[in-house]
Amino acid sequence: MGWKVASGGKAAGGGEKIRFPGSSAAARSRMKLWVVRATTTVLLWTCVVQLTAVGDTWGPRVLKGWPSCLTAPEEEPISGAAAVRPLPVVDKAALPPKRIYRNNGYLMVSCNGGLNQMRAAICDMVVIARYLNVTLVVPELDKTSFWNDPSEFQDIFDVEHFITSLRGEVRILRELPPRVKRRVELGMFHSMPPILPLIRKYKVLHLNRTDARLANNGLPTEIQKLRCRVNYASLRFTPQIEELGKRVIRILRQNGPFLVLHLRYEMDMLAFSGCTQGCSGEEAEELTRMRYAYPWWKEKVIDSDLKRKDGLCPLTPEETALVLRALDIDRSMQIYIAAGEIYGGKRRMAALTSAYPNVVRKETLLEPSDLMFFQNHSSQMAALDYLVSLESDIFVPTYDGNMAKVVEGHRRFMGFKKTVLLDRKLIVELVDRYTNGSLRWDEFSSLIKAAHSKRMGSATKRTVIPDRPKEEDYFYANPQECLQDHDLLQTS
Repeated sequence: MGWKVASGGKAAGGGEKIRFPGSSAAARSRMKLWVVRATTTVLLWTCVVQLTAVGDTWGPRVLKGWPSCLTAPEEEPISGAAAVRPLPVVDKAALPPKRIYRNNGYLMVSCNGGLNQMRAAICDMVVIARYLNVTLVVPELDKTSFWNDPSEFQDIFDVEHFITSLRGEVRILRELPPRVKRRVELGMFHSMPPILPLIRKYKVLHLNRTDARLANNGLPTEIQKLRCRVNYASLRFTPQIEELGKRVIRILRQNGPFLVLHLRYEMDMLAFSGCTQGCSGEEAEELTRMRYAYPWWKEKVIDSDLKRKDGLCPLTPEETALVLRALDIDRSMQIYIAAGEIYGGKRRMAALTSAYPNVVRKETLLEPSDLMFFQNHSSQMAALDYLVSLESDIFVPTYDGNMAKVVEGHRRFMGFKKTVLLDRKLIVELVDRYTNGSLRWDEFSSLIKAAHSKRMGSATKRTVIPDRPKEEDYFYANPQECLQDHDLLQTS
């Protein structure tokens, strides 16, 4: 499919002569002069257009400072209410030099999933754009999933920093240039796996889901390091989110050390996983109805007991309380809950709050007015929890979802900060033995400690399973190519 080119009317019929008005020599002379001038103007304009078209390649050397009518500016103006905000002062000397390359087309990305699934996908999409030599359009975030979050990219991430910090690798635009956008509106773009010849043909590739991602292993080191650079340097949250996160951390630090518990025991997780341990019959029915109501949750018939014994369920608040006690976490430790609303409310949290009285959440540490603009924006709330999780003395996820994995890897990158990676399959077996009286407390505690002595987020190599990549260690949970102690990594 090529460009649609509008054609002008037919200038003259076949064989017809163009008759000039008047017959005098002076009239003919004036007309000849006009034709010469018009022809010269067209030729000059054609030269300018051709030179400008190669400006992306020669610009810094030959056409520096020339305006381009064929390419959109990299810095699009802010419109609407955001326009009244003062723009940040950017130190141009500190920015990396722009990478000069022949642009093969444009990559549009519509992410899906929660904040951290989208975060990892964005990192991969930057790498794909870089190595296909295409221009990346700022990704669109998921607004149709369970969370129904209307947040745009710029509501969560510092879009200016994202664009400028990566200019040495890939060109990123806030939106498609007008001339290209018109093609998209006419349906003149391609939507399928990134194949370079098709991008060159259609000019615009749209990835409307980002479930498929780059491999965990077997990629060149420079690709893996670029994934890390995007994740840890370029995907910075907005100043509003960063400042509020710092405030929560200051409040916690004033009261001593704190542990972040990613207690993944919200209604959506239980409905999705089919895990109903400790739930009433009525609650189990409610969760089942919810699972059947969402078509994108493919697994419908689930044996909760079997799944739990296989270690595939998030730990309950009661199980979590036992594990923290067995690991000798001090009773006075602040426990920050990085999660949404816990299913079952106070009844299900009773065992945890009894064992650890200093259980807090962002909602209890901040005033309602502080969180007013974050309400009904689950990704922005998750971003706050992400920041607090990074700075905690101990991070304990009760399920290995996207946030647990991405935070784990980020804490490794920050110097192998203590992250307790719970062995859920072993834990539920030991919990059941302890609760039925076949295991004493001291034995239970000793076995829990022994099982987790080497599961604290220390340096280790990723597990590689070539024929079963989904069972491998996730790259973003252990980005070993990017860690300072890479040479000290031990095989686990």
